Amino acid sequence: MNMSLSLARAVADAVLYEGYLLYPYRASSQKNQARWQFGILGPPGAAAAGTGEEPDMFADCLLSPGPQAAVEVHVRFLQLQSRSAERMDDDGGFTAVDELTVGAARWLSWDEAVEREVTLGPFPVAGLSGREMVVPVEIPGGEDAEELRDASGRLAGKLVRRRRPLRGEVRLEAAPAGGALVRLRVGTINRAANTASGTAGAWTRQDAIARSFIGTHLLLCLQDADFVSLLEPPPEAQTAAGTCKQHRCWPVLAGPEGQSDVLLVSPIILYDHPAVAPESSVALYDSTEIDEILTLRVLTLTEEEKAEARATDPRAAAIIDRCEAMSPEELQQLHGILRNPHALAIPEPPGTGPTRITGVAGEENAWWTPEAEALVQPHMDAVLINGVPVARGSRVRVNPSRRADAQDLFFAGQTGRVTSVHFDVDGSTHVGLVLEQDPAADLHEGYGRSFYYSPEELEPLGQDGKESPP
Repeated sequence: MNMSLSLARAVADAVLYEGYLLYPYRASSQKNQARWQFGILGPPGAAAAGTGEEPDMFADCLLSPGPQAAVEVHVRFLQLQSRSAERMDDDGGFTAVDELTVGAARWLSWDEAVEREVTLGPFPVAGLSGREMVVPVEIPGGEDAEELRDASGRLAGKLVRRRRPLRGEVRLEAAPAGGALVRLRVGTINRAANTASGTAGAWTRQDAIARSFIGTHLLLCLQDADFVSLLEPPPEAQTAAGTCKQHRCWPVLAGPEGQSDVLLVSPIILYDHPAVAPESSVALYDSTEIDEILTLRVLTLTEEEKAEARATDPRAAAIIDRCEAMSPEELQQLHGILRNPHALAIPEPPGTGPTRITGVAGEENAWWTPEAEALVQPHMDAVLINGVPVARGSRVRVNPSRRADAQDLFFAGQTGRVTSVHFDVDGSTHVGLVLEQDPAADLHEGYGRSFYYSPEELEPLGQDGKESPP
């Protein structure tokens, strides 16, 4: 479990700081005026008042327990820390300022964040059955001051960091899910009270975020039990998986491939066993960007822009310094890498996987030869699905399963018309189609816009809409 949790925590850190500070990493950047984006549990009443986010999140997960099954919960989040730059006055007092310069150093008043992790349990799974366990989470507030002195040692100002207390709870409940499976619900709730006004809904926007759990996610670790994937549940668990519910988060298997003792409950949609690419050596806080492009952008900042970024946040300063220190070899490493997708694949028994039907019967040529390229005809190629040839014009039903994103899931159960069949250089098959329920399907097909699915995500249909017999 230790290795699984360690690998899972690396991904969880990326979730924790996603959107913490966006390029160009300066306080003056418009997109950094509303930085906190994911996993925010706001104080009760703030969402209704339009000043904050909803206070709760929960997720159901499936597990196959042993007789001594127990679950340990790691609640991870950021606590807002307001940093005020204060200049020393002639009378010895201090005045808060937007920006403070002492010698060559520069600081801005800014909102930082402190990483928090609370470990709860382990709790015996049998003891959670039929009742809800409520565990409080209390994070104290605080205030720290950092003196700023000039080159002569004279006190010139200070940085004051203030944190508001956080109060919440974790809720756990287990129930039978059919057969040997157990459905475990884990939820986190913000229980902050607005003591200043005495009215739960009277939160200002700044007060609400100061009393919020930010970037909230959970790591669940099992003893004598295994989690079951909700993305690709085995046949015996599909019915139970369909009964699981989630609110503002999604559970995925974490840790190394092949292990199922750690689950990440993430506010960001992920696939099972997510991992940070080894080429990604700098935390850039923006997973929607390509590391190479973002690093090169950082290097194009002017010296004044870099100075403002360094003055904004210590993590921004670390990004600038790390990017500037990169060697040509490290930059080249970011350019990209081609991995063998079949290196860890387990061969399927003959006849169980999709079979390509080529233009030349029984002939498979190397993809990089001109002869093979001439044989690629997506508008004519076909693939066997459940023993039925599927090609352009075939009707299919969509059942997304392989690392499906939110858009794929919206199309589950819809029918489509195949437009093309593609075979890539990695040996994978991709079936292009347009959705019959889409009123613009003919238009999309006309200019070549298709949705692509793997053969195992499609169910062949006859012209009457019924499943085709094998």
